[in-house]
Amino acid sequence: MAELIAVAADPVGPGGRLQALDGDGTPVSAAEPVPDLASAVAGREQRLRPRWVWAATDDLYPRLLDRIPVRLGRCHDLKLVEALLLGHEGGHGQPRSLGAAWARLHRLPVPDDPRDGGTDGQPSLFAADRHQLPPDVDQLTAVVAVHAEQRRRIAAVEHPERMRLLCAAESAGALAAVEMARDGLPWSAAVHDALLTELLGPRPAGGARPERVERLAARFQEAVGRPVNPDSPAQVLAAFARVGVSLPSTRSHVLKAADHPAAAILLRYKELSRVHSAHGWAWREQWVRDGRFRPEYVVGGVVSGRWATRGGGALQIPRLLRSAVVADPGHRLVVADAGQLEPRVLAAMSGDRGLCAAAAGGDMYADLARTAFDGDRGRAKIGLLAAMYGQTSGEAGQLLAILRRRFPAAMALVEEAARTGEAGGVVRSQLGRTSPRPSDLWAGSDEESADGVSPALRAARAWGRFTRNFTIQASAADWALAVLAALRRRLAALDGYGRTPPRLVFFQHDEVMVHTPVELSEAVAAAVAESAREASRLVFGDTPVRFPLETSVVECYADAK
Repeated sequence: MAELIAVAADPVGPGGRLQALDGDGTPVSAAEPVPDLASAVAGREQRLRPRWVWAATDDLYPRLLDRIPVRLGRCHDLKLVEALLLGHEGGHGQPRSLGAAWARLHRLPVPDDPRDGGTDGQPSLFAADRHQLPPDVDQLTAVVAVHAEQRRRIAAVEHPERMRLLCAAESAGALAAVEMARDGLPWSAAVHDALLTELLGPRPAGGARPERVERLAARFQEAVGRPVNPDSPAQVLAAFARVGVSLPSTRSHVLKAADHPAAAILLRYKELSRVHSAHGWAWREQWVRDGRFRPEYVVGGVVSGRWATRGGGALQIPRLLRSAVVADPGHRLVVADAGQLEPRVLAAMSGDRGLCAAAAGGDMYADLARTAFDGDRGRAKIGLLAAMYGQTSGEAGQLLAILRRRFPAAMALVEEAARTGEAGGVVRSQLGRTSPRPSDLWAGSDEESADGVSPALRAARAWGRFTRNFTIQASAADWALAVLAALRRRLAALDGYGRTPPRLVFFQHDEVMVHTPVELSEAVAAAVAESAREASRLVFGDTPVRFPLETSVVECYADAK
């Protein structure tokens, strides 16, 4: 087992303290003051390869990473682990800082979490404030005590080995998130500018709309016969009503179904306006520096375990702009995308023999179509997605009946998850990430609506649809995090040979991207495939289900499949 070392930075200056721990989290030596924490951590990383135990990776690791020549292999992030354990224990949303965990351990008033501003560049003088510890409590003492208590709580869950894996993967994800923010995604300002000019016209002055966006706004007003602000849903709905088109909202799927030429104009306006506001010239000035897009990832930012970002839209790079993601000279982008991830997760979790057989090959929907839907791949896909997302109307209801007959174990898993949610219970991912309980709103008024369904029942059904999918989506996040951790470890082993090492530069729930020297492209692609196989084995055990990653080696993100 890797040696454990607890870490605390001094409130002022570059120093800190380290303390070695045994496998149970018990100190095996006195705390060691070090005048230069970064150098001390780097030296022990190279000699010992320990697991670092600290309050929060996003607080300390950025300050270390800028000053050390190595990447740290593993850590135990107390803040992230506290959130996982609180969720498992029914405490979703409770404060998760080191100070909050310390207060709960000692039955003291629990402080609120500080505002989560991420890596804000504040000097280390303010580190203690972010941890919310009382002034008389030593930070290293708190780190050691909270870590030991977390280990005890992990051992007490129903499947402790799964929870240990989840905590390790979540902590590894935190290391990767800091590193990706530092390394950045290669971004060509010249290509980006050319794409924006082609799509929107020349860059406008001040806060004006770009030329082509303004032209679309004028065309929309002409189509509805009056001046209208296309950014105002209320004005847009009123304008459509005046021309005889009643719309429930201005959402894209509603506009696509609208029978009026103004709808298509508005759709294009919204698309280009969104590019301008979300990834336009002002966005680039804020988020792209030195040829790199540097987002701030939020690990576990969504309750299902998927990541979020603090601005920048890193998880929503539109296809229109992917041509701006260009590898450096002599480098390539290795882009890997997990196809049909959630249906494969359903097969692996349920152990349904028929669904596992369909997921053992390449195209799961095609195999499913041959065995249950008379070769109709489209109907197979609609049916399986309806099962996971709780859709029952129209054709989906008929397809669900087929699935219940042919794949009873898989359907039983999602339907039991839905019933649990409707009853106000919680469900868990494969590794133990736990859904929140519904708010009190679902159990409110019993007054019936016009269709005879009370608001409480309607809300309960909606929560059942949430828990139905949470089980699958959160388990997919478990798998993706395990892939990320395994790939990060394998890429570190490729570091050397006098070449610039390959770096992870992008991650979302079913996709990873590595920026690598051309010479190592094949090795990186092999590492991606090996990491997917390792994650499948760790998360789902001995399963016939395959989790293939479609991998492309390209110079430009837009060229990836």
